[in-house]
Amino acid sequence: MGAIYKREMKAFFTSPIAYIYLAIFYVISAFYFVGNNIMGATTDMSYAFLGIFMIIMLFIPLLTMRLMSDEKKQKTDQGLLTAPVNLAEIVLGKFFAAATVFLIGMAIYIPYVLVLYSLAGTLPWATVIGNFVGLLLVGTSFISIGLFVSSLTEIQIVAAIISLLINFLLYMIDVFASSVTIAPLKKVMVAVGFYNRYTEFTQGILNITSVVFFISVIFIFNFLTVRVLERRRWS
Repeated sequence: MGAIYKREMKAFFTSPIAYIYLAIFYVISAFYFVGNNIMGATTDMSYAFLGIFMIIMLFIPLLTMRLMSDEKKQKTDQGLLTAPVNLAEIVLGKFFAAATVFLIGMAIYIPYVLVLYSLAGTLPWATVIGNFVGLLLVGTSFISIGLFVSSLTEIQIVAAIISLLINFLLYMIDVFASSVTIAPLKKVMVAVGFYNRYTEFTQGILNITSVVFFISVIFIFNFLTVRVLERRRWS
């Protein structure tokens, strides 16, 4: 897993992908932070974190689109699939590499918190911690989805578009659920929606059910990616 992780990290930073993603993340997060917390003179960071949801939903597919599809296009996947390595290690190496780039982006919130603390002398720590946990969980969930989609095609742009559509559906499903009158279906739709679960974290509510939900999403989609590779290994 370590070798795959190092290779993917090198690939991220020897191409413009990571730099484009991080630049977008930093600029937009700064816009929300300055506009809401500095100009609005508030220590409540929930709006700043809530606004970044759309950014990661839209741009995490940039990070994940090449993870598997490029291997397939360049035929380098044959070496990985025929090597005596655990397929789960391949998937996790790629997943953690993308998650690391995501965490580098998230790290910008640390100086934001320090600035607010130095100005106000106190912070609503439950809300701050909840926001960090929520952003980490939803971001890595999007990464696992994008990694799975990338394993299904060799065309990067197709992987990015499909990942984006899935992310958008998981975002909008809460809205769609409000117009559904069939109670069991509505319950299922609300249960799988991302946005309402994420807003709980931005309000400082550490709902264990939502934590388990996002961890389950990460596990399921990484597992599905392993299964895709396994099928290709034996086909």
